[in-house]
Amino acid sequence: MGASLPPKEANLFKLIVKSYETKQYKKGLKAADAILKKFPDHGETLSMKGLTLNCMDRKSEAYELVRLGLKNDVKSHVCWHVYGLLYRSDREYREAIKCYRNALRIDPDNIEILRDLSLLQAQMRDLTGFVETRQQLLTLKPNHRMNWIGFAVANHLCSNVAKAVEILEAYEGTLEDDYPPDNERCEHGEMLLYKISLLEECGFLERALEELHKKESKIVDKLTSKEQEVSLLVKLGRLEEGANHYKALLAMNPDNYRYYEGLQKCFGLYSENGKYSSDKIDRLDALYKLLAEQFTWSSAVKRIPLDFLQGDKFCAAATNYIKPLLTKGVPSLFSDLSPLYDQPGKADILEQLILELEHSISGDGRYPDRTEKEPPSTLLWILFFLAQHYDRRGQYDIALSKIDEAIQHTPTVIDLYSVKSRILKHAGDLVAAASLADEARCMDLADRYINSESVKRMLQADQVALAEKIAVLFTKDGDQHNNLHDMQCMWYELASGESYFRQGDLGRALKKFLAVEKHYADITEDQFDFHSYCLRKMTLRAYVDMLRFQDRLHSHAYFHKAAAGAIRCYLKLYDSPLNSPAEVEDNTSKATQKKKMKKQRKAERAKKEAEEKNEGSSASGTSKSGRRHIKPVDPDPYGEKLLKTDDPLSEATKYLKLLQKNSPDSLETHLLSFEVNMRKQKILLAFQAVKQLLRLDADNPDSHCCLIKFFHKVSSMSAPVSDAEKLVWSVLEAERPSISQLQEKTLNEANKIFLGNHEDSLMHRAAVAEMLYTLDPTRKLEAVKIIEDSSNKVVPTNGALGSVMEWKLKDCIAVHKLLDNVLIDTDAALRWKVRCAEYFPYSIYFEGSRSSAVNNFLNNLDTETPLNGGANGPDIIQSGNAFTSNGKLEAFKNLKI
Repeated sequence: MGASLPPKEANLFKLIVKSYETKQYKKGLKAADAILKKFPDHGETLSMKGLTLNCMDRKSEAYELVRLGLKNDVKSHVCWHVYGLLYRSDREYREAIKCYRNALRIDPDNIEILRDLSLLQAQMRDLTGFVETRQQLLTLKPNHRMNWIGFAVANHLCSNVAKAVEILEAYEGTLEDDYPPDNERCEHGEMLLYKISLLEECGFLERALEELHKKESKIVDKLTSKEQEVSLLVKLGRLEEGANHYKALLAMNPDNYRYYEGLQKCFGLYSENGKYSSDKIDRLDALYKLLAEQFTWSSAVKRIPLDFLQGDKFCAAATNYIKPLLTKGVPSLFSDLSPLYDQPGKADILEQLILELEHSISGDGRYPDRTEKEPPSTLLWILFFLAQHYDRRGQYDIALSKIDEAIQHTPTVIDLYSVKSRILKHAGDLVAAASLADEARCMDLADRYINSESVKRMLQADQVALAEKIAVLFTKDGDQHNNLHDMQCMWYELASGESYFRQGDLGRALKKFLAVEKHYADITEDQFDFHSYCLRKMTLRAYVDMLRFQDRLHSHAYFHKAAAGAIRCYLKLYDSPLNSPAEVEDNTSKATQKKKMKKQRKAERAKKEAEEKNEGSSASGTSKSGRRHIKPVDPDPYGEKLLKTDDPLSEATKYLKLLQKNSPDSLETHLLSFEVNMRKQKILLAFQAVKQLLRLDADNPDSHCCLIKFFHKVSSMSAPVSDAEKLVWSVLEAERPSISQLQEKTLNEANKIFLGNHEDSLMHRAAVAEMLYTLDPTRKLEAVKIIEDSSNKVVPTNGALGSVMEWKLKDCIAVHKLLDNVLIDTDAALRWKVRCAEYFPYSIYFEGSRSSAVNNFLNNLDTETPLNGGANGPDIIQSGNAFTSNGKLEAFKNLKI
């Protein structure tokens, strides 16, 4: 390194390297310039200068210098290594690996290059190469602990677990008997636990247990050691010992649900699906009564029996569990009990129980079986629970009356307004829900959660500009976009993206969805630093878990939503391309064009001001290292560049492939695959999507629609001419008999049979009607009749107050859009709207009689409505009639927090 230079310049070259490592970039640049004055063509100095400039955000100069240095000294391992580092900084990992391999051809035993190569191989999951590189590092430097551990982990990741155990045992053989010293006990203990977990993974359970007992004194993490031991005992079938160990663990932490689950397994009383015989229920009941006597302060020991008890026993246990929490005033009680609503009959028992408690407390202020009086707040929390209960059951009238009663009882409890907001959202009044959420926010301006909930409600009501103003209250320097993006606030970006999509603003919707996708790319990149850190700190079990988590990262729900949203945007863009001559002529008015131009000018002006501000502060914003801290300016705030793609379907396919790889069991993945491939005329890929849909849920209305649409499209295609078309045709002819829905049936017959199987379901009837119209547009009236003949049946309940209707608001809105946009029957759509307005009186979409839209209209006929939240509040119009029982918040308008 710098060997071809005279001694003085060689020392300067070492100074460049040291300055780079210590981030003193200006100093390193000065030393490089001093060498290049005398030796302007010295390749290694040019490369190091380029690397230094890269760290000062001067990338174009950096690449020029590094390439020039490599050209001048192509046989220098330093030049190739620096070129690899440059690519690595730009996340071009494959190119960086090529550079490192070229460097190793020149200097095969360079430990720094080997170490950098191993990190990239771990990042790119080149596990075979990773094993080879770690083995080479261990051969070159066997006295370094990190090389032993790295080689063992590499073999583990490569599924060679037995070899990993051998390597760790060989490493232990190099240690002295009194190892480790006090300052390395934690690291050594972690290595031992990792080795035991490897033995368990191999199936050497007895050996793992023996090793655990033998090395127990050297393991610092005693809790993990005990958990590992009990896991091994259960797997070995030593259930009595396992039960004793679980009891010891429960004595340490009686609220850990996993310990109770393990204890049930030891007694043979555990079921994956939560269903038990009456004998097992009795035994479980006896077990938990015994545990409850031992752990009287534990909440889990009282809550778990509610999952398996039935009938009167469940009622008694629920009463004992709920009463103290209502007295104490625990707002999360309903969330705690909500899983019980999925078990038949338990919701009815809870309803009767809480109503009895309400009646008793309202009458004499006592619980039915007690003499001492309850505090006044008990009634409040009973009403709070009942409001959430009826909301869950879809009985929104009763839910609202209960929450209004609670607000009248104690108007200062913020949770009441948040729950009322949630009820109104479920009932379909999104504007009123946003208004209530904002009132809750105004009552505690320092609560970030309530602020976020208010923002979410506003986005659901498509009040994006207002939501941004509220979100900015909890961001740094009032720069909401950059800060929310930097904080990876994905729920906000998804909600605003969905809102923009509903409003038809595809550019900004795409921008938000792709921002979420970028966060996942950043999370993938963030693992890079841990490849060396975890081996150095010996957090090996956590490291392997992290790598496995990263491998399934894109199966996370947020990524799925973002990718699906982006695909829908591209599909809509393909179906309605922007700037087509017909669209510009027929649909774009001069006023719209003028408004758009005004927006563009405003954005350009803001961009110019930001650039001037950055230039003005660049001198003061430069760190000692020479790196300039410039706040990035968004060059495309409205996503217009994203909309100018030449091929929207190819862009959609990128995200579709990620969904197919990471979410293969999601119905939505294959629905989107069908839509994309049908538009691309990829018949076999579309058929593959149909088969996947039938595999996942053949009775789903969307699966039925895709099946009928596909074969209707195929039947309308011209006869095959080319060999490829004939091959596709032969595959479809061979596969069609295997589809049970179409065996010896025409498409109309299959559609009719599907209706007969699901005649009581609204969405199934809508799917049949849509397909009937698709197959024969002349039968539109018959299709409309199929929908209008649907009946909204009452779901039977034991509830004392009101009934629950079967139809869901979301489904009814989808049917209205089908009638209006697909079947194109305005009269039928209007009739459906009037009918649904009766079923959903709070729905803004259907203009229900109790919705804020109707009330605001009636109110505005008489008087101008004041803004919600006072003079400084957001401009959401609120009607007096819509919230007659909102707790008289006028008294709190002047409240200072």
